[in-house]
Amino acid sequence: MNQEEPRIAIVYATEQGSTRDIAEFISDELAGRDAIVELADIDHAPDLSRFDTLVLGSAVHDMDFLPAATEYVHAHRDELSSRNVWLFSVGLAPALRGPIGRAAGRFVPKKIATLRDSIAARDYHAFAGRYERAGISPHTRILYRLMGGGHYGDLRDWAAIRAWTDTIAQSLRLPKSHSTTIHP
Repeated sequence: MNQEEPRIAIVYATEQGSTRDIAEFISDELAGRDAIVELADIDHAPDLSRFDTLVLGSAVHDMDFLPAATEYVHAHRDELSSRNVWLFSVGLAPALRGPIGRAAGRFVPKKIATLRDSIAARDYHAFAGRYERAGISPHTRILYRLMGGGHYGDLRDWAAIRAWTDTIAQSLRLPKSHSTTIHP
């Protein structure tokens, strides 16, 4: 193993799979740029002492990371504070449109901001996930439409995910990506 290659752990907490898919995409992109990358779900997170950088992603419920991700940050706060940490979340807010939706998409929930600041994360970015109509109450559908939502299905913006991954790669001085695929 070349000691010059950045060692990156990508850890995720997912509820329905969108966060895992995004974590896999980020992992593939960074590994394709000569980084040593290990991808794991939060329950099988690797020993952080082997990594210089951590990318941690979580689904958002009730304006907070999933409990497993929050507990992970609290349990490893000292280790994370001394590493290069990038956080991302996956939820509905970034997919909203219109004035209310755009404002909601830029808003960083207080619990997530507190978690981010507690470990001095390099960056936090929220991405949209998949939002399926099946099983959604009429009341929730109306609220979703009023806030600027209107589409269901896969709402992930793969170009935005790639751009954020590029930011991580540039900060680590990794070579440019040769991939032209936007969606995995």
